[in-house]
Amino acid sequence: MSVIPHTLGSPEAPHKSVTLRVTRSWGSRLMDVIMRWLLRVAAVSSVLITLGIVTVLITESLPFFKQVSIGEFLTDTHWTPLFANPHYGILPLVMGTLVTTLVALLVALPVGTVVAIYLSEYAPVAVREILKPVLELLSAVPTVVYGYFALLFVTPLLQRLMPGLPGFNMLSAGLVMGIMIIPYVSSLSEDAMRAVPMLLREGAYAMGASRLTTALRVVYPAALSGIGAAYILAISRAIGETMIVAIAAGQQPNLTIDPTQQAATISAFIVQVCLGDLPHGSIGYQSIFAAGVTLMLMTLVFNILGHWLRKRYRQVY
Repeated sequence: MSVIPHTLGSPEAPHKSVTLRVTRSWGSRLMDVIMRWLLRVAAVSSVLITLGIVTVLITESLPFFKQVSIGEFLTDTHWTPLFANPHYGILPLVMGTLVTTLVALLVALPVGTVVAIYLSEYAPVAVREILKPVLELLSAVPTVVYGYFALLFVTPLLQRLMPGLPGFNMLSAGLVMGIMIIPYVSSLSEDAMRAVPMLLREGAYAMGASRLTTALRVVYPAALSGIGAAYILAISRAIGETMIVAIAAGQQPNLTIDPTQQAATISAFIVQVCLGDLPHGSIGYQSIFAAGVTLMLMTLVFNILGHWLRKRYRQVY
């Protein structure tokens, strides 16, 4: 039991001290209650916003599917909803989205992973503190700037290497999109690698492993759960990219897997229709919501796959 000393010259001083302690306690409790409710509101708001987006997409796309069968929507190889003889096959848009995303990932995943390994295992602290923010600035550049960079710089450069390459093509759009999402991969992967306990590295060094072997055989597998999250975020970002593909890849739906050809993506079609003067409630207007539902489902599939991979590797390692 602690005794409050009577050294303040007044017999009432100990009671004042107790009063101040009680006041601070109530203030701390009140702040805890306020912060707890703010966090609950933030969590519930994110869920409600997501439900609202899903609700709008579904309710607006239902009239479209009353006029166009799901079979025609998934199997028709032409997408011309604004033509006099319309076709409503989503496959050309899906293929354009997947091809540009694949090209972007072929750039972003290896480069971002190598950068993350360098920052985590090799770079001095001073270099890391400078290089990492500089890389993250790439994600702050407006995507329309990346789009014109792909159209006016990357495409002419590729045309020198590949004569006959069209002015609009998925290759240049995918390459620049890959550059854009490198920070998503490198930053999050580096954070996951830095979170690996130093004891694992020291154990590998004690057994004679080199720094590269330790990074690839110990640190990378141990951080694979967080690295997988970075990969999934990059995939989702690439699938939903709009301005780069709308400017550099063209807006002509084309069912092809050749990245040197022009094509339209789902997000680029949505932009194209939204810039027009289609009346509300027309089937052309409703087609953008059907395309939006398709894009949402594609992203959902990749997120579920990423969650399964993170869960699996978290159990293994």
